[in-house]
Amino acid sequence: MEKFTTLTGIAAPMPLVNIDTDMIIPKQFLKTIKRSGLGVNLFDELRYDRDGREIPDFVLNQPAWRNAQILIAGDNFGCGSSREHAPWALLDFGIRCVISTSFADIFFNNCFKNGILPVVLPQDAVDALMKDARKGANARQTVDLEAQTVTASDGRSWSFEIDPFRKHCLLNGLDDIGLTMEKAALIDRYEMQMAQARPWV
Repeated sequence: MEKFTTLTGIAAPMPLVNIDTDMIIPKQFLKTIKRSGLGVNLFDELRYDRDGREIPDFVLNQPAWRNAQILIAGDNFGCGSSREHAPWALLDFGIRCVISTSFADIFFNNCFKNGILPVVLPQDAVDALMKDARKGANARQTVDLEAQTVTASDGRSWSFEIDPFRKHCLLNGLDDIGLTMEKAALIDRYEMQMAQARPWV
């Protein structure tokens, strides 16, 4: 998993509330178990018409936000079914951070396991960042995980809370497998001891 330390990038404004996982990645794209290739179908029903043509008004289809790495969203982002494909699709598109006033629990947890930082901020902060994001590609925002701050393009900054263990994992790029591999030496020693103590197993 890629480390998350400090991210400075374009922020896309998506003020919709209750953006569920089916909106993030519709069910017909859940057949794959690969984490790559889903970005093209991120927000598929909002991005494309029935003929597969881009809908010009959708924020991620507009030139200013095509390369967004931060998403400023409305309340209760990631609600709905518990598909891990949702953070996979966001990450494959290039989104490394989602900022909202609230997240659905399962989606929130899945973000950390896939290298995405979900930031919870109060409504006034999200409103200010949303307004800043509407300025377009020249208004870059900075998310500093070590300092636990989000800074708008005009220099205004807000602090956010994060669980210390999750912060450690993101800063060091540790998913569940990575956490296990940190104990590789202990695991190897245990297996050697068991092989000697129980050679028949």
